[in-house]
Order: sequence, then structure tokens, then C-alpha cells
Amino acid sequence: MDLSSRTALVTGATQNLGRSLVAGLAAGLRPSDRVLLTGRDPLRVKEIAADLDAASTGARVEGRVLDVTDLDAIEALAAELGEIDIVFSNATARMTPGDHPAQLVDVVARTSNDATTRVLRSFAPRLRPGGRLVIVASALGTLDKLPDRIRPRFAAAAVAGLDAVDTLTEAWRGAVRSGTAESEGFPGWLNIPSKVLQVAAVRAIAAERREIDLAADRLVVALCPGLIDTAASRPWFDDMSSAQTPDAAAAWPVSLALTAPADPAFYGELVQFGTVLPWESGIPVPHHAA
Repeated sequence: MDLSSRTALVTGATQNLGRSLVAGLAAGLRPSDRVLLTGRDPLRVKEIAADLDAASTGARVEGRVLDVTDLDAIEALAAELGEIDIVFSNATARMTPGDHPAQLVDVVARTSNDATTRVLRSFAPRLRPGGRLVIVASALGTLDKLPDRIRPRFAAAAVAGLDAVDTLTEAWRGAVRSGTAESEGFPGWLNIPSKVLQVAAVRAIAAERREIDLAADRLVVALCPGLIDTAASRPWFDDMSSAQTPDAAAAWPVSLALTAPADPAFYGELVQFGTVLPWESGIPVPHHAA
């Protein structure tokens, strides 16, 4: 392959934000570049990739089957690609207010947390100079969203490293399964500890790689895309009047991925629309969750 060509990868890309990220990246890259659209369902991956490739006037779109809960498959794809320019880790597990946390925590942790740390381990060392690795998280991923007594455990894991983040993920998962999560201080809504752990993982790897990455204009960052009007988000928010379409929500993240040089203030942080959301205090997020 032409060494000047670029490769972008988006997980969870057959619908909503993921699909729009692929379309936006394809439009912004050159015909010699490629965007890998990934998802679990082979038929949907094939169909959506073909549709977006046919519509693209820029990079070609290629479909790849990838189930991010298969951690070995993440590493295998990274090894196959060798080097990469842009990664959006976007796959997530859908939750509804009626779900029982103990029945859903494994799939949530596997999809959003185990996959996040594996993507960081597998792709961060393979980022080319100027590369961008974006973990799609949420404004719910800041320490203030946790009960006071559990916050120090999450803060400490973000400092200690990815192994510590994985260990805390497993502790949270086990507490939910055993019914002791509330007594241990974990919030009841799975999305909050899951998102905080995602941001903690980004902060953990950033502490290790900051100097070498910034010297090569690489960016590793957590992203809050803002409220998006999808079937997955509607049950949790009473007011969707300010919600974005997936295409609108993808616009700033695509610009972030394609703009050089990167703002070093974003490195290792949770960002939304060009603003760093403070790890300790965050911003208010009105939601309807038990």
C-alpha cells in the first residue's frame, strides 16, 4: 500500500454515530485513503460499507467484521494493520431503564470497558505520527457523577495504569452481579461507572505516553459527542429538544481527527465540542435514570 495513504477505523459503525463518523471521515480523506467500517453483523457491515463507499467522493470505505467483545479479535486486527492513522472506539451496549443491572453488567463491561482498554493497548503503540485515537465516552464519565466515597478508587486507577483500571472494572462487575454494588458505593445506573472507567483508561495510558505522543502530534482522547437523538438515548432523557442528529454529532469529532496539529490541551482528557470537561467536577448532565 502507498505509504502516504491513511487508514481510519471506526468500531460500532453500522448505525447512528458510528455510521456518521465513517461517512464524515470518508468525505474528509483522499481517494488513496481508506476507512474501515466495523461491526458484529456480517450482512449489515457489508451493506452499510457498500452504501457509504458508493456515496463517498473521498476515501474508500471497506467493511470488516469485528465484535469488540472478542478481545483477541481487536489485537489481531491491530496486528494485521500494523500502523494506523485514526481510530474511533465507538461500540457500546444498549441499555434500557427496565434492564436488571446484574443481567446486563457483563455485556456492558465487556463492550465498553474491556474493549476500551484493549483498543488502547493494541492501537496506541501503532499510531503513526499525526495519529488520532478517540474513545467515545460521555459527559457522565467524570468523577463528580460518582458517590463521594467511591471516587478515590476511580481516581487512583486512572493514575495507576490500565491494569488498575481493568481490576476496578472487574470489581465493579462482580459487585453488581453479587448485589453488593450499592453497599460498596457504586451507582445503580451502569452507564456512570462504565463511562468513568473509560475516561480513567484514557487518562491512564496518556500518563504513560504523553511525552512521546505529543512530540509526534499524536492525540489520545476521550470524547463526549453530546446528546444524540437515537432509540438508545431516548429512554434516559426527558427532554430531547436539544439532541443532535448523528450526522451533526459526528461533525466536530471528524474535524478533531482530521485537523493538524492537535491541540495538546486535549491530550488524555475528556473533550466536548472543543472544550475539556474537568475530570473532577465535570458538567451537569440531566438524565432520567433509576
